[in-house]
Amino acid sequence: MANARFQKIIDDGLCIGCGLCASIAGNGKINMEISKDFELRPQVNGELSESLVDKIYQTCPGTRVEGLPQKLLDQAENHDPVWGPYQDLVLAWAADPKVRFEGATGGVLTALGMFLVESERVKFVLHVGPSESVPTQGQHVLSHSAEAVLSNAGSRYGPTAMLKDIDDILALEKPFAIIGKPCDVSALRNLAKIDARVNELVKYWLTPVCGGFMPGQSMQDFLSKSQINANDIRAFNYRGKGCPGPTTAHFRNGTRRDWHYLDFWGEDESAWSLPFRCKICPDGIGESADIAAADTWPNASPNRELSRTDPGTNSVIIRSWAGMELMAAAIHAGYLKVGKPVSPDYLSSTQPHQVTKKNTMGARYAGIKAAGKLVPETTGLRLETLSKGLSKSEYQDQKNGAYRRAIKINTSDKTRR
Repeated sequence: MANARFQKIIDDGLCIGCGLCASIAGNGKINMEISKDFELRPQVNGELSESLVDKIYQTCPGTRVEGLPQKLLDQAENHDPVWGPYQDLVLAWAADPKVRFEGATGGVLTALGMFLVESERVKFVLHVGPSESVPTQGQHVLSHSAEAVLSNAGSRYGPTAMLKDIDDILALEKPFAIIGKPCDVSALRNLAKIDARVNELVKYWLTPVCGGFMPGQSMQDFLSKSQINANDIRAFNYRGKGCPGPTTAHFRNGTRRDWHYLDFWGEDESAWSLPFRCKICPDGIGESADIAAADTWPNASPNRELSRTDPGTNSVIIRSWAGMELMAAAIHAGYLKVGKPVSPDYLSSTQPHQVTKKNTMGARYAGIKAAGKLVPETTGLRLETLSKGLSKSEYQDQKNGAYRRAIKINTSDKTRR
């Protein structure tokens, strides 16, 4: 029964492959492996206990997503129905032109990570770099120096088991910062409720505003369409080295191939290939982080010509007092430069897909529930309130669409490789 309950998270399309369950289970009870459809998925070895699966349901970002802890939520000076609690909203970029160029957008998160280790506020930064074994995927890294932080700059849109070793990382008993997707940050916040070491050791929580990642099968389809054998790839860069910079495959024979970001993802949101869990994400805007950094392209799409010379600028959502103090310190130390303040309306104009998801997620969850599938439990994200702003027809369309997608989800028959 316990194994079946655990498997349901995967079968219902809620697993993002973060690996937290593997760390919680320990002793090799759960391993993260590449599935037949090229996703990172948990592989259970033996029988799981009911108490262990209860703990996984408490912490899995597929089953539980919350905003800031109440203590930090109470600090917020401002609240927006869509964008949530915040202290301030500003434009910013890395002061060092190299960091700005290497970063995914304006290099804000990279610059903050570099500042944190060089100022010795933390011993290391837990973030994501390119996988050494599967170049199109990511792997978690612990960067103890500014050089190491910079070497792992740039978004990774492949599956990454960022938290599979979090118990070992906490066992180091060293203060650190996390730079991870909103779901990774949310998962770690969940873990903090049952593991006191998390709040003791994680000093800063940083995240990009996230549109989702590319499923492994979609990446294989892209490579196949491009007539590329995945085994010939030595390294793969999704973006960075510009705003957004090229998507680049580096081959073992020393050659490379570049695509424009829009040729990789598509011209608009309708062309994006995303996992089911990303399509029903209630928090792509990083509500559980101290700081969230976003792209600033109008309608969320870079202009092909202008992007060649765009130096990159982030919208920065500062949610907590810790985030405010960190931003001020990084600016004073010369790691960041700040532009004009912005408004929630500006964020909405540059991230319209996030607005759509927030407003429609209540209806989508109703459809998933009607399909008999698991629905993530959420706290503090205002989903039900926002869904009341939809017309009856809009609500029903979103509910029906989610129902149809959910009813098709079933990964239990996909064998491991």
